[in-house]
Amino acid sequence: MIQVAKQHGGTTTPTTPGSGLNPNVAPGGNFDLSIWQLQLPTGSPGAPTTIQPSQLKGANGYTDPAYFFTDKTDGSMTFWAPEKGVTTPNSNYARSELREMNAGGGAADWRLAGSHKLSATLRVPSVTKNVCVGQVHLGTGGPSTKPLLELYYRPNGDIILGAENSPDGGQTLHTVGNVPLGVKWSYVIAISGGNTIKLTVNGSTTSYAIPSSFNQYGMYFKAGSYNQSSSDSTTNGAKVKFYALTVSHG
Repeated sequence: MIQVAKQHGGTTTPTTPGSGLNPNVAPGGNFDLSIWQLQLPTGSPGAPTTIQPSQLKGANGYTDPAYFFTDKTDGSMTFWAPEKGVTTPNSNYARSELREMNAGGGAADWRLAGSHKLSATLRVPSVTKNVCVGQVHLGTGGPSTKPLLELYYRPNGDIILGAENSPDGGQTLHTVGNVPLGVKWSYVIAISGGNTIKLTVNGSTTSYAIPSSFNQYGMYFKAGSYNQSSSDSTTNGAKVKFYALTVSHG
């Protein structure tokens, strides 16, 4: 992908002061999880556990004390992905990650035309090497199982966009910000006009052209902790805490 432009701009209680999040409910009590499926680093080889939107919704929705839960101190939706865990067939890395679904319950598979936006406020208190905290992934339309883009966070604070060069693979990395480990930051991943990615990190926006080779594919968003390192350790990994997460399509 080619960088083309750069701009700068700047019901239940109690809730955590200043956050608007209730620390005493499941993540579905603070976030609209009706359009998300959860993928976990558990299950059988090549077939990770998946939790459907109907199970995630609401204050009494699904929670897992190890991998997906509400932090009792700040109400954040917390994802943990160890270096050793069950992976999907096309990845060597474990994940605790949300996959976008449609309101009707089917898998999201939108086209690049129109406007599509994933917005998040988060922080990464721990990561061993690298973690993906947001994606636009390819859906139906061809044989590729690649992402269109992945947004990475590294232990030195670097925030990096990995933009896929084509559905066949090959990723170009762009450093788009730096936030110290454990400090809150925000991102907006926006697709506009069918051919442009606009990525905003803490108010700074960069734009990237989308190669036409992606036009045949449907797309969907992902967000959470998709750990980008593997080992035999179940204690090393990436923890990601979300304070806001919204999706819009127009």
